[in-house]
Amino acid sequence: MKEPTLPRRHANGIEIEYDAFGSPTDPALLLIMGLSMQLTGWEPEFCELLAGRGFHVIRFDNRDMGLSTHLDAAPVPNVQSVLLGDHSEVPYLLADLADDAAGLLEALEIERAHVVGVSMGGMIVQELLLRHPDRLLSACSIMSTTGAGDVGQPSPEAVAVLLTPSATNREEAIERGVTSWRVFQSPAYPRTEEYLREVEAGYYDRCFHPAGSARQLAAILASPDRTPGLKAVTTPTLVIHGEADR
Repeated sequence: MKEPTLPRRHANGIEIEYDAFGSPTDPALLLIMGLSMQLTGWEPEFCELLAGRGFHVIRFDNRDMGLSTHLDAAPVPNVQSVLLGDHSEVPYLLADLADDAAGLLEALEIERAHVVGVSMGGMIVQELLLRHPDRLLSACSIMSTTGAGDVGQPSPEAVAVLLTPSATNREEAIERGVTSWRVFQSPAYPRTEEYLREVEAGYYDRCFHPAGSARQLAAILASPDRTPGLKAVTTPTLVIHGEADR
């Protein structure tokens, strides 16, 4: 059973599902999740903790994932072809996802916000720094990369997970999700098997949309290197990355 629909706003030509914690009078803190992840990846307890520190916390579903607009009229890109340089079937780039985030802030009448992104969300934060610096009070990029070919490349085990064919049913999706977490999670702070299964079941039941995952991955691969622009960033920025991050 899907959870009750959260608020939505029309932004950048799509509908964005979002949720908020804390007082709207506090400084806004926009949380941006990664590839294939839904807003529920930011756990409510974590959001409440941040709200308790004096922030108006906003989490949302990126396009093509969760309950935001799915761009199913667009093709599902062949990831191998994209890796080889054929971007003809890539319907959008990370810049478009950054424009979505900026559009959500505008729709919520938030002039400026702190923004935090994890993995692909960190890449979106970087695009926000380049495209909408006037909207950012500060930026935080977590376990992400700049798009440069010589840095931030995933391990062979992580690549294998990213390129695994999509599951075809609930049981398979949960199993593959748990397998992915075993590769991606912190080796020092592993989650229990029971917890991971519960999380993956929740993701599947809320929204299972492998076509959106493929389009998001294609957007990452087809987007240009952000390094030159990031060198000129003056917005207060924090980069967090684990030494054991695969």
